[in-house]
Amino acid sequence: MLGALTIQRLLMKMSEVEASDLHIKAGSPPVLRIASVLHKIDSPALNADDTRQLLAPLIPDHLRSMLEQRGGIDFSHHEGEDHRFRCSVFHAGHGLHAAIRRVNPKVPDFDDLNLPPIYETMTSETHEGLVIVCGVTGSGKSSTLAAMIDHINHRRGVNILTVEDPIEYLFRPDHGFVSQREIGIDVPDFPTALRSAVRQDPDVLMIGEMRDRETMLAGIQAAETGHLVFATLHTADTMQAFARVLEFFDTRDHAFIRSGLSAGLRAVMAQRLIPCVKEGVQRVPATEVLLNNSTVSDKIREGEDEDLPAVINASEGEGMHDFTSSIAQLVKRDMVALKTAEKYAPNAEALRSRVRGIQVKADTLVQRVKK
Repeated sequence: MLGALTIQRLLMKMSEVEASDLHIKAGSPPVLRIASVLHKIDSPALNADDTRQLLAPLIPDHLRSMLEQRGGIDFSHHEGEDHRFRCSVFHAGHGLHAAIRRVNPKVPDFDDLNLPPIYETMTSETHEGLVIVCGVTGSGKSSTLAAMIDHINHRRGVNILTVEDPIEYLFRPDHGFVSQREIGIDVPDFPTALRSAVRQDPDVLMIGEMRDRETMLAGIQAAETGHLVFATLHTADTMQAFARVLEFFDTRDHAFIRSGLSAGLRAVMAQRLIPCVKEGVQRVPATEVLLNNSTVSDKIREGEDEDLPAVINASEGEGMHDFTSSIAQLVKRDMVALKTAEKYAPNAEALRSRVRGIQVKADTLVQRVKK
């Protein structure tokens, strides 16, 4: 029995306790994620009928048949003007489950997200090409992308087109003219949206996620033809981004794709969220930044991706940095505890050395950089 438990009350509870996520599944009470830690709501475990009844008011009418056909749907939801949520509802274990992410109604800026200065610098100075923001689920990619788009919106008289699944942040046109299209509502899928995008005269194109071959190719080609393209990719770090891109294409096409990336790519920026000790900040991003220069371009074109970590380490003066360097800076700034940082760092010993001010280069990262 649900009693007084409703989806609206749970969503408001999320905002009240500043939970980032709400999980609903049969066999458990609803669960909130607060500061990276899961907390069960003080209520009885839900059964399959409970979850279906609880989630029914949340699911848009036009997506109900798709939920049954595909087994899962993603959509945005709002309670009034100030409470927005990104929802994923899906069938699992003979029941209906949901993962709901709370979205700040205010479009964040780079300072809000505690991102390093290179993010603002790169966004301000880049007018064409492809910028990829990557990270695992829940790493803050969408918020970073939104900060980049809104930064341009407030400073340039350009036509901005976003394609999102679902729309999370609502941009208010300022210097820029912004059109936001949502998959499943305004257009059936990413490839269809991108095929029509070229007829909509965008200067800036935001692709919510590059998840298939056609979307990937459209993004690369748009960047090559003078558009500024921002997109997310589901990979853990910058190095995996290239392998992920190539996975979508036959081996015989890899040289062509590498050539396109070497010319059109501007940056790959990866991030992961780490628990923060600063009051009022739950999590802070550790970042890894690869900027395309002549050396990086050559490495991409020749398929020498294994050399790129060493290039990053040798190019910190340009704004590039790896996760170890970023996490060390967070420790030095008293944003992250050292013990926590060691759990998230790729190499704990290298992190400790960085924190002590000793610049060490891991052997595996510096072997093959060519002059």
